Amino acid sequence: MNTHPPQPEQLVSTVKAGPGGAMTDEVGVITGDLTIATRLLADGRAHIAVQYTDADEWYVLTGSPVPVPAEGLAALHEQVLERVRHGGGADAQG
Repeated sequence: MNTHPPQPEQLVSTVKAGPGGAMTDEVGVITGDLTIATRLLADGRAHIAVQYTDADEWYVLTGSPVPVPAEGLAALHEQVLERVRHGGGADAQG
């Protein structure tokens, strides 16, 4: 019997990037008001995408995909948000 609650498939949050912003594969560092999406993949890793809030284009946060920690997808999402708030070219790996 599974006693764990179901994991969300994707978490999306907005965040203000700290000085030095977040590092993306496609365009390098992006700064300002960003939206972060952490999506669970079938292989148990998580894909992390970032965009300027309200923009159309999404970028891969450098280092993504990453393993989901034992604490779960929500914990990983919060860790990524904290790194982006800190800035310094934040990536998915920490």
